[in-house]
Amino acid sequence: MSVSLERIVVEPKTPATAVVIWLHGLGDSGAGFAPIVPALALPADHAIRFIFPHAPEQAVTINGGYVMRAWYDIKSMDLHDRADMQGVLESEKRVAALINEQIAAGIASERIVLAGFSQRCFSR
Repeated sequence: MSVSLERIVVEPKTPATAVVIWLHGLGDSGAGFAPIVPALALPADHAIRFIFPHAPEQAVTINGGYVMRAWYDIKSMDLHDRADMQGVLESEKRVAALINEQIAAGIASERIVLAGFSQRCFSR
């Protein structure tokens, strides 16, 4: 499994000292949330890098096996057997690798924020 994620990166005009990693929901992509950066109306000299990764494309069982961007498969609507835990763990590794890339680039871990919508608000 490759842990690298395709992504949209919005760099600040000044060197980044903080990062927001924004994770989209089922069937969407990072492009769905990238327009939020200008809508935030941040000061021009902010130092926040925004990263909008794209989930891998995969078949989603609950959607008839349709291939779409998904962080993990959703097997059913049963709350006790809904998520593909192997897929959740693989997704977790990909996001951790992205966080580690930012730390290696000099961003302090306490200056990294994860935001998520829908499928990427999953917690185990």
